[in-house]
Amino acid sequence: MTILVTGATGAVGRLVVDRLLAAGEPVRALTRNPAAAGLPEPVEVVEGDLEKPESLRAAFAGVDRLYLFPVPHTAREVVALARQAGVRRIVVLSSSSVLDTSSGNHSGQYHRSVERAVQESGIDWTFVRPDEFATNVLWKWGHSIRTEDVVRAPHANAKRVLIHESDVAAVAATALLQDGHAGQAYVLTGPEALTQAEQVRQIARAVGRPLAFEEITPDQARQAMGQVMPAPVVEMVLGYLADAVTDPPVPLGTVEQVTGRPALTFARWAADHAADFAPQPTDRAA
Repeated sequence: MTILVTGATGAVGRLVVDRLLAAGEPVRALTRNPAAAGLPEPVEVVEGDLEKPESLRAAFAGVDRLYLFPVPHTAREVVALARQAGVRRIVVLSSSSVLDTSSGNHSGQYHRSVERAVQESGIDWTFVRPDEFATNVLWKWGHSIRTEDVVRAPHANAKRVLIHESDVAAVAATALLQDGHAGQAYVLTGPEALTQAEQVRQIARAVGRPLAFEEITPDQARQAMGQVMPAPVVEMVLGYLADAVTDPPVPLGTVEQVTGRPALTFARWAADHAADFAPQPTDRAA
């Protein structure tokens, strides 16, 4: 039987594909643009769109396990199609934000709706709930590091337990491949709590050049972030950074519990992504 990976060209989905292939499993990858997928030859790449459930019927044929990328507004239809096709196990890419049930947490509401659709389907499920991805620093700081060797952010001492996307993929693949994970909701963090200033220092070591951290006020950050993010998201980010100064998150050992090896450090993530912080002509021209 085949494992279907949705979101197969994404940061996590692509790594899930690699791990399933390494385990010798038949993998089918769903993407809206198969010609641009760039996936390894053994993968069966099929066209489909989670936002258009009717496009998925052929993709589900012969599938018994599903890695589900979260798309809330069609989740129930997608899961119903999976059940009709005989899928018996679903591993959902969710988020630790589901633990915050306050009305202002849009991320939590988003992911809870997907979890609920899967949980109510009757299919065996596992929820993979990463805390903040280390890759978030690419969109937050990547441009200013590449062009100015500087990071401007509020709350220099806000601690985060950033997780390597490879660890998220490792947990998801384990839940797809092995029995014993049904009904589990795994909250994932990195192995250490680092301040934002410490994160910048580790990126500097990885790229081999000095980087400056300039602390700005929350209002300055709100103005800058508001140019590229919706206001509710800006307030959510500023809120958790403020909380992380006085009540920092605690690293969890879930990655090691599930996979049998420790979670990867932020220093490892920075080394893996050093090229993403190298100056690029497109940034200079922007």
